[in-house]
Amino acid sequence: MPNVVLLSGSPTPSSRLNGILDFAHTTLESAGFHVERLLVRNLPPEALVHARFDDPEIVKATAAIERADAVVIATPVYKAAYTGLLKSFLDLLPQKGLVRKPVLPVAIGGTIAHLLTIDYALKPVLSALGATRIQTGVYIVDSQVLRDDQGRLLIEDEARKRLHDALLGFAEELDTVRVNV
Repeated sequence: MPNVVLLSGSPTPSSRLNGILDFAHTTLESAGFHVERLLVRNLPPEALVHARFDDPEIVKATAAIERADAVVIATPVYKAAYTGLLKSFLDLLPQKGLVRKPVLPVAIGGTIAHLLTIDYALKPVLSALGATRIQTGVYIVDSQVLRDDQGRLLIEDEARKRLHDALLGFAEELDTVRVNV
């Protein structure tokens, strides 16, 4: 069973990004993948800030990426870019840590004006990490992820369809890569 890591760069436990990650988790598991969620905010802050490659939690997290057959990298948009928290973790990955792995970038932001964040901020870093199978990213405006009366996060239909289609394409790409390797 192929292993997919959902990497969350959100520093906030109550982020609307969690609704997107929950949907991605369910969709990919339903497609037959083993899904592991990696929340960068749960890693030791001092190890991230001081680039402690040998910290046991950092070693464990980077090993999860290394083991993964594919990675979904999800982030809120802050100041027209991905989070500094995510950048701190990506800096700890090996130089070619994403080689031969399909990567699906997903971002959520406050306005459509940040739509190109994935292309102009995140994709260059993913390429520097050796990613050559970067899928078309999904950008969702945070007003498209709502909390219901029970506190559950619900994704608006149009955004959910775009995310679903991207996840299915991602799953197909992963199957293609596995067959060709």
